[in-house]
Order: sequence, then C-alpha cells, then structure tokens
Amino acid sequence: GVFREATERGLGPYQLMQILPFIVPSLLPFVIPATLLLTVCVVYGRLAGDQEITAARAAGINVLSLLAPAFALSLILSVCSFALTDQLIPWARDNIQRIVTQAMEQIFLDVLRNQRHFKDNDRRYSIAVHSVEGSRLIDATIRCRLNDDQWLTIDAQEATLDFDLENERLNLQFINVRLTAPGRIDSGTLASHSETIPLPSEIRRPKPRHLSLREIHNNLKQIHGRDRQIEHEREVASAFALAAGDFLMYHSPTFERYNTAIEDNHRQSLKFKTEVHSRMAMASSCFFFMLLGGPFSILQGARQFLTSFVICFVPILLVYYPVMFLMMNLARSDTVDPWWSVWVANGILAVAGALCLRRVMNH
Repeated sequence: GVFREATERGLGPYQLMQILPFIVPSLLPFVIPATLLLTVCVVYGRLAGDQEITAARAAGINVLSLLAPAFALSLILSVCSFALTDQLIPWARDNIQRIVTQAMEQIFLDVLRNQRHFKDNDRRYSIAVHSVEGSRLIDATIRCRLNDDQWLTIDAQEATLDFDLENERLNLQFINVRLTAPGRIDSGTLASHSETIPLPSEIRRPKPRHLSLREIHNNLKQIHGRDRQIEHEREVASAFALAAGDFLMYHSPTFERYNTAIEDNHRQSLKFKTEVHSRMAMASSCFFFMLLGGPFSILQGARQFLTSFVICFVPILLVYYPVMFLMMNLARSDTVDPWWSVWVANGILAVAGALCLRRVMNH
C-alpha cells in the first residue's frame, strides 16, 4: 500500500511515514476474511482431528450447532467490514489526501526540479522549466488550452508559484513575459503577468472507493441531475433545428458534445453503482469464507490445520479474487449488470461450501 501511494503521488520518505497509519485501514477488508478463514480452519480442524466432532455427533449434537458460533462471528465481521469500508477507509483517504495536498508544493517543485517538465492532461496545461531555484522557476514555459483548438503559450524569464489549497488552484506570477495566443489582444511582451491554473487532477478527484455510501448517492443524484439538464438542452436544440429545417445541425459538434457528456455521465454512474454493490459483496465474503472453511476443515480433520488452510485458501486466491475483479471491471464497462455480477464470486464459494457442508452432514 505504501509503495502504491509513493509511485502514484511521488511522495518522499517523510510523507510516507505520515500516511502509513492511514493506509492500514484500506487493507483490512482483504485481511479480515483471510484471518477468519485461518481461524475456522484451526478451530474446526483441531476439533475434527481430536475426534471431538465424532464425539459430539455420538452425543446427538448436530454439526450445525457446532458451526453456529462461527456463522454468527462471520456475520458480525461482515457487518464490521462493511462499516469499515464505508466509514473508516474514506476517513483514512481524506487524511492521506490532506497530507498529500499540504505537501503538494514541495512535490510539485521536486518534479519540476528533477524532470524539468510537468503535464496535466485532464486540466490541459503543461509547464517546462530550465531550472528551479527555491520556489522560483527559471526560463519557464507554460502552455494552457483556451478552447478545443487554441493554446496560450507563456514564455517567462522567471516565475513564482503560490499554492491556494483552499480554492484548489495554483497562482503563477511571471516576470519578463512573452504571450502567444491566436486572437488575444494582450499577445506580446509584458513586464509581468499572472495566471491561475487548477491543481493537478490526481489530488482533486477522489475515486469511488474513497467515498462513503452517502457521498456516492449524492454523486449519483448530481449525475442524474446533469443528465436531465443535458437532455433538456438537447431536446430544445433539436426542436430549433427541426423548426429551422437545419438537419445538418444534428451532426454538428454541439450535438456531439451533448452525446459525449451523456456518455461520460453514464460511465461515472456505472463506476459508482459498481462500487456500491462490490462493497457489499466484498464485505459479505467473511460469511462465505466461513461457509467454505468450516466444513472443509472438518472434512480434512486428519491433516494439519495449516495444510487445510492452504488447500482452502489457494483456490480462493486463484478463483475468488480474479472472478470478483473481473466482474467489477465488466460492470464498470457496462458489459454486465453490477447488482448480480459482483456476487458471482460469492456464489462460487456458496456452492463449494454447501457441497462440503452436505458431506459433513451425511458423514
């Protein structure tokens, strides 16, 4: 987790030590089901190996009553894992975001100092420098996209940076500037010039897995609201085009932008919906791990409990997680419906666990 954060955000050792405590919660939803599986393999494997299961059945005790405490624990852990994913992980991600944002100025300057170039494709601007002295950029060239086909190029002898974290923007002050922009009146050479650009998108746009369910539902409402507004604008434009007999308007860039915006909103909506269902499915894996691990360890009672755990857990690693992540990707791409697809991996465990439980009950 630390290595991933370091590579994605370009963090230094000090920032890594700060975010380390907040990375641990994001790993717990994967650790809890595995540790529960190890627990039930140890407990019921030793019970079966010491013939305690046989003695209990001889005394008229149903095996299900022996498994009941583990089922109850798995349900409790499923609820806790879901609450952890919904509340604690977004809180931890917010703290990581705060640390990264506070260190953004130093990270930004380090990138420019080492690579002499920075480009943000989402925000459509790039910065190139000859050198960096403190917080000053020497011989800086900034290119910002004004619209779809025009760029503003700023060549400055010197530039200074001012990070406005509250408004999530970067203020640049230039000295001895030459502006190049088609159609702009102020193109030419200036003694000074200022420009404002947004902060890099990777520290401004949270991913769906970093949001709570309430925030996800709020985002879905906003997406639906934007869809209705865009569709209304498209219908009005279509009516005007039809009334004017301008049928070529339907193939104009205006209508293409409407369609593109609706498709983007649809993709975002799929990501949020997939996150909601996958979060529930991943949290419920505690129950399905127990459903498979308990009966399986009883059947393997003559073996060492660690051997039973490995035999049980390796197929989960090779089948359960690949199927889960495959279904999540297919749901995000609108290939399958997320409300059932993310439960396929749990269904596989449920079938395997039911078969093991049936053998335990019959024998």
